[in-house]
Amino acid sequence: MARRSTKTPPPDDSYEERILDIDVVDEMQGSFLEYAYSVIYSRALPDARDGLKPVHRRIVYQMNEMGLRPERGYVKCARVVGEVMGKLHPHGDASIYDALVRMAQPFSMRLPLVDGHGNFGSLGNDDPPAAMRYTECRMAAATGLMTESIDEDTVDFAPNYDGQEQEPVALPAAFPNLLVNGASGIAVGMATNMPPHNLGEVIAAARHLIRHPNADLDALMRHVPGPDLPTGGRIVGLSGIRDAYETGRGTFKMRATVSIENVTARRKGLVVTELPFTVGPEKVIAKIKDLVGSKKLQGIADVKDLTDREHGLRLVIEIKNGFVPEAVLEQLYKLTPMEESFGINNVALVDGQPLTLGLKELLEVYLDHRFEVVRRRSEHRRGKRRDRLHLVEGLLTALVDIDEVIRLIRSSENSAQAKERLIERFSLSEVQTQYILDTPLRRLTKYDRIELEAEKEKLTTEIEELTRILESDAELRKLVSSELAAVAKKFGTERRTVLLESAGSTAATVPLQVADDPCRVLLSSTGLLARTANAEPFAEDEGGKRAKHDVIVSAVPATARGEVGAVTSAGRLLRINVVDLPQLPETAAAPTLSGGAPLAEFVSLEGDETVVCLTTLDESSPGLALGTEQGVVKRVVPDYPANKDELEVITLKEGDRIVGAVELRTGEEDLVFITDDAQLLRYQAAQVRPQGRPAGGVAGIKLAEGAKVISFTAVDPAADAVVLTVAGSRGTLDDSVQTTAKVTPFDQFPRKGRATGGVRCQRFLKGEDCLSFAWAGATPARAAQKNGSPTELPEIDPRRDGSGVSLPKPVAAVAGPV
Repeated sequence: MARRSTKTPPPDDSYEERILDIDVVDEMQGSFLEYAYSVIYSRALPDARDGLKPVHRRIVYQMNEMGLRPERGYVKCARVVGEVMGKLHPHGDASIYDALVRMAQPFSMRLPLVDGHGNFGSLGNDDPPAAMRYTECRMAAATGLMTESIDEDTVDFAPNYDGQEQEPVALPAAFPNLLVNGASGIAVGMATNMPPHNLGEVIAAARHLIRHPNADLDALMRHVPGPDLPTGGRIVGLSGIRDAYETGRGTFKMRATVSIENVTARRKGLVVTELPFTVGPEKVIAKIKDLVGSKKLQGIADVKDLTDREHGLRLVIEIKNGFVPEAVLEQLYKLTPMEESFGINNVALVDGQPLTLGLKELLEVYLDHRFEVVRRRSEHRRGKRRDRLHLVEGLLTALVDIDEVIRLIRSSENSAQAKERLIERFSLSEVQTQYILDTPLRRLTKYDRIELEAEKEKLTTEIEELTRILESDAELRKLVSSELAAVAKKFGTERRTVLLESAGSTAATVPLQVADDPCRVLLSSTGLLARTANAEPFAEDEGGKRAKHDVIVSAVPATARGEVGAVTSAGRLLRINVVDLPQLPETAAAPTLSGGAPLAEFVSLEGDETVVCLTTLDESSPGLALGTEQGVVKRVVPDYPANKDELEVITLKEGDRIVGAVELRTGEEDLVFITDDAQLLRYQAAQVRPQGRPAGGVAGIKLAEGAKVISFTAVDPAADAVVLTVAGSRGTLDDSVQTTAKVTPFDQFPRKGRATGGVRCQRFLKGEDCLSFAWAGATPARAAQKNGSPTELPEIDPRRDGSGVSLPKPVAAVAGPV
C-alpha cells in the first residue's frame, strides 16, 4: 500500500506570498466588533417592526412556504427544523427547535404563533419538551397575520446565507407582535427583556396613536396600563412600568395569585393558581422545602402539586395549625419565587440599529412599518388590477368587431403577422394583442362579453379605491386602523394579570402565629367540633330561624393555643389542641356548627365509643362528675399530666359505660340521674367525695331490676331549669315510632339522698314501657333529631309524674344555653 508523502510540495511559481503585519489589538477590536454586530443584528435582538428575531422570522416564513396552515394537518417538528436550517438559518438544529418550542408554549407567548401537538414542555421548564422527532406542529391561527400579503411586494427580501434562497427582511405583521408577545435575548454588550401585553389593549393604543399622532404617554397608558402576562398573576407597583414606558427601562414585581382555603377539615391552606411569568411549580416547591428544612420558614405543614389539565395550575401549601395564613403568605412572597422582579429593557433593532424604546416609540415604529406595508400592498394590488383592466379592455375592443378579428387572423401568414395586423387595425398594445390571440374561441360568446364588461366596471372601482388610499394619508391611516380593529375583535382576549398599585402587605400588622386569645370550644349533637372567635356566649334569638346542627351539647372555655379534653363513654379523656379546630366566623348569630369538623378528625374512638362531653384541663376547678349506665357516680380529682395525650378518668365495671359527664363550675351543683324506667334522682354534688383518676366511683342511684341510667347531668339549683323525658317501647326504639314527651320544671323534683331510687318523672301511656331519651338542664332548651335538624319541644307541664304528648319529630339531643 502506497504511503502518502508528507513532504511540503514545491512552491508554485504562480503563487505570490503576501504577509501583512497587523497589530493584534487592532485585529481583535475589528474582529470583535464584527462578531458583536453579527450577534446583535442576526441572532439576539428582535426587529421593532415585526417583533421577531431572525430565527423566529425564518421559522414563521418557512412554515408559511410549506403550507402548514391551521386548517391542515400537523407535520413533524423535525421537518420544519430541517427546512429552516437547510434553507435559511445557518446554525444548529437545537437553537431552531428551542425557538419553535417557545412559540408554541401558551405560558411563554401571550398569542402563540405555533400550534403544537405533543409535549412542548411545562411552566418554568420543569418538564422539558420532547425531542423534535416526536412533536408535531403547524401555524397557529394568529400566525397567518404575520405573513399576510407577504406575496404582494409588501416587504423587502434579501438573499439567504448562501445566496440560493430569498428571505424577508421583516414580516408584514398585521398586529404589534413585539409588544404582544414580548422578547428576551442577550447580545454582546446589550440585552433585551420585554414583557408580553394584551392584544386588545395594545391595538387600542395603536389606533389612538393613529388618530392622535401627538398623544402623550398618559393617553396611551389609559389603553395599556401595564403588561399582561400569559400566566396571569399579579403585578405589584406601577411606577416601574411607567418608567419603562417612558424611557424603555424599568422594573416591576410579579406575584402569584393565591387564595386561602380550607384544604382539610383541620387545616387551612394557600392555594396557588397562577405563578409569576417563567416560574414553575417545581421551582417553588423545591425552594419551600429547602427553607423549611433549614428552619428559615415556619408554619408550612405540606406542599402538594395538584396541577392537571382540567383545572390547570393548583399548588396547595398546607399551613400548620396555630399559624396565620396571611403572615405565612408574606413570608413566601419574601423568600420564594412566588414573588419575582421583572426588569424591562426595551431594546430592539430600528433600521438595523439597536435602540432603547418607550411605549410610544415602539408603537410608532410598528405603525410606520404597517403604513408602508399597506401602501406597498395597495400599489401592488392597483398594478395587478390595472394590468388586468388593460387586457379586458383589449378583449372587449376585439369583441366589438369579432368577425374582422377572425378574418385578419385567418388571412395572416403566421402569428407574428396576425399580431402586427391586429395592432395596426385596432390600435392595441402588444400585451392586449397577445392575450386576444391566446384567448380560446369559447370565450367569444355574448355571455362572456357581459362578464367582461362587469369585470371592467369592478376593476375600475377597485382601482379608484386603491388610488384614493394611496393619494390620501388619512385614508391610509383609516384603513390600517380598521384592519387592526378587526384583528383585536377576532383574537383579543380578556386581561389575565391583575395590576396593583401597592402590595397591601400585612406582614407588619399580622403576627405569624395565632394569638392565644380566649375562645370557646363547642361540640354539636352530630359530632362536629369548632371554636369561636371570642369567649363571649352566643346571644339567644328565639325568634330567629333554626339551623341544622344548632344543638351544642357541650361547650367549654379555652384559649386559641390551649388544650381541652374530650371525655368518652369508655372512661377515657383525650386531649385536643384548640388551634387545630376550625374557627367559626365572628358573625355567627345562633349556636350553629355548620362550619365545624367531625370528631374523627381529632380523636380516635374504638367500636361504639362516643364522646359524652368536653372539659377544660384546669386543675383548679372542682373537677369532672361522671355517671354510668349501671348507676355509678364519680367526681374526678382534676389531675391531668401534661405529658399524656390520653388519660383514664374512671375504672369501669364489666359491661358498664359512661352515659353522662359534666365539668363542675362551683361544686354546688345538683347531680341528676334519670333511668329508663322513668325514675329521677337529684342530690347535691357535695355528697360525692372526689376520687383519683383510677378509682371506680361510688353508688349514685339505686336501680330497679333490669333498669339502667340513660341520662346524667349537673344542674345549677339557682337557675331556671327543666327536665325533658321521652317515652317509648323497649322493642321499637327507633325514629319511625311515634313517641311522647314531657317537659317539667326542675324544681318539681325534690332532692333525695345519694344511692336512693329517686322519684317518678313520667307516667307511661298504653304501649309505652320505658324512657328512650331524657335530659335535665337550664332553659331555654334546644332539641334536634339525629341528623341535627331542629325539632320543637312540647309546652311545659307542671305535673311531675304526668304523661307525655305526641312529638311531631323524634328527639335525639337536647342542650341548654351555650
